[in-house]
Amino acid sequence: MNILLIHQNFPGQYRQFLDWLIATGKHNIVFLTQRKGVPEINGAKVIRYEPDHKPADDAYALSSYFESCSAAGYKVAILCRQLEADGFKPDVAIGHCGWGEMLFLKDVWPDLPVMSLFEYFFTAEGGLIGFDPEFPASPNAPFITRARNAVHYMSYGLCDAGTSATQWQLDTYPKMFHDKVKAIHEGIVTSSLVPNHTTTVKLGRVDEPVGRNHEVFTYMARNLEPARGFHQFMRALPIIQKLRPHARAIVIGGSGVSYGQKSDDKGGFRGRMEQEVATKLDWDRIHFVGQVPYETYVKTIQLSRCHIYLTAPFVLSWSLLEAMSMGATVVASDTAPVREVMEDGKTGFLIDFFSPEALAEKVADVLAHKDNYRRIGEAARRHVVANYDFRTACLPKYLNHLNGILPRQHHMLVDD
Repeated sequence: MNILLIHQNFPGQYRQFLDWLIATGKHNIVFLTQRKGVPEINGAKVIRYEPDHKPADDAYALSSYFESCSAAGYKVAILCRQLEADGFKPDVAIGHCGWGEMLFLKDVWPDLPVMSLFEYFFTAEGGLIGFDPEFPASPNAPFITRARNAVHYMSYGLCDAGTSATQWQLDTYPKMFHDKVKAIHEGIVTSSLVPNHTTTVKLGRVDEPVGRNHEVFTYMARNLEPARGFHQFMRALPIIQKLRPHARAIVIGGSGVSYGQKSDDKGGFRGRMEQEVATKLDWDRIHFVGQVPYETYVKTIQLSRCHIYLTAPFVLSWSLLEAMSMGATVVASDTAPVREVMEDGKTGFLIDFFSPEALAEKVADVLAHKDNYRRIGEAARRHVVANYDFRTACLPKYLNHLNGILPRQHHMLVDD
């Protein structure tokens, strides 16, 4: 079957699905992306593109997002015409609709089955915007979010089926979307994300490699920002250090911003928070390691006695499920959609996002009594294996939904 995959940040949420498609050896796969530096991949043709138009810096705020999305969609449509001219006509297109890349596929191929990923419906309340009083929403937020959602409404009408990673993310969308869109997580490979109590990593300022024999706790986000509770984590650090005078923190993440407003402070939000707590911390016991290779990230979580995951109500990070799969004892924010995947006291611990004190006390208790909490990590892994393993839990649901828009001769099975 000819399969067209589309995601501006290759491979995005299709990492496992792409690997599985290639492994079947049954499909001719083309992947369109804006990501630079993608290497050649055996079994799939990756085509990089750039929109040939960008909104001006002073573009009207209510229409600039749609202007950007329509430019991406138009460029994808032009590429699709070229693909057909070169002999490739897809039997199905699968992609992320949030950046407009799926908007004009039906204008190229009116009868093409389309499966879109609906990641998050922008809301002026009940989600990321306006959640944290420390970062108040603009009075214009309701107008801007409604204007941004024009892309979602168009995408809904132009797809045959869709998915959203969690039920909470799906519920951010109006009820009309639920007719086509189902809550199906992309899944993680739990067979490779396993506990390993012998792993070590090398840190600066520490002579010997750090392992489970050290009192290490961890925090991870793509970028160290308020949307992922970085400011609350930093405020909890002095309390944790006071309660646990030998504990070390390993902090994984960049200094940019993935979600929400940018910081004007030197060094971004990390710089702001370092200034706020500078005199209260033992900096020799804090290790900011930046955005590390995936293998290093895995080792770091495997050796962690306690992993911290904080988020405003927003898109759920894969890192939470990955940490649970590796048997970590996780202390997380009691926010949506975290509570959808974690049960307090059974598969992790949920604390008030706005209470650094509660966070610190729970982390310190886990560090002090690691053997007592081992059952939490074990239960977390069992839960993730049962409900979020790519091959056994998520792929069957995904293929069942996808097959619903495909002719029978193109149906795909888990054991293909």
